[in-house]
Amino acid sequence: MTTQVSSAPVSRVRRRPQWPVAAGLILLSLIPVIAGAARLTELTGGAAVTPQNARFFASPVPVVTHIVSVTTYSLLGAFQFLPSLRGRRGWHRVAGRVLAPAGLLAALSGLWMTLFYPLPPGDGRALFVLRLVFGSAMAASIVLGIAAIARRDFVRHGAWMTRGYAIGVAAGTQALTGLPWMLLVGPPDEPTRAALLGSAWVINVAIAEYVIRRRAQRAKRTPRASGPTAAAGLEPVKRTTAVRTPESGPLDSRA
Repeated sequence: MTTQVSSAPVSRVRRRPQWPVAAGLILLSLIPVIAGAARLTELTGGAAVTPQNARFFASPVPVVTHIVSVTTYSLLGAFQFLPSLRGRRGWHRVAGRVLAPAGLLAALSGLWMTLFYPLPPGDGRALFVLRLVFGSAMAASIVLGIAAIARRDFVRHGAWMTRGYAIGVAAGTQALTGLPWMLLVGPPDEPTRAALLGSAWVINVAIAEYVIRRRAQRAKRTPRASGPTAAAGLEPVKRTTAVRTPESGPLDSRA
């Protein structure tokens, strides 16, 4: 009896639909993007100076830098959660070379405004500390993500960049946590405002950690996956071997 075995590698990967995730991130990002566009219009259109915007007119460069960098980081970063794009190394590298500097600029300009702008009406020391903590955490996450990719550590790179992005788009979540309070109760006092904005950062970081853990669990189930494909959360398709024997007749496909 002779047995002929033919094995044909399958290069396809099985992808789960991810457009809803990217679309949701874009919609979430549109909240601060629209607010930033309104602020730029205010600065360039000769709007009246008020206690709420006086600090921006006195020193416009940091806030303009922050708005432009956050807009780039949040919108472009949403597409990094599409496996169909993340699996393309050319796209991922080019987008990453834009996102890393944009994210650092967003974090550092936010820290500068926190440290050197006067506290706006309604803010307090608690919110001041929260902005320093999460702004520093965002910058540190991006730096650690860059260091990880320099070592070709794709898993840690993806984890740190996910954390940085989660903190960066928290302004959209802050609108969602603060709006119901405004509608139902009215303008919050300083402690309540700090709690509402702080909860948005915590929610985003918690979601990021959940995503990172899910990625790690998928990687354990598919140990052969490595590199950018594994970081994207793609699962390789099983190879099949076709076996023909004189007794078997038709081809038997065995996983």
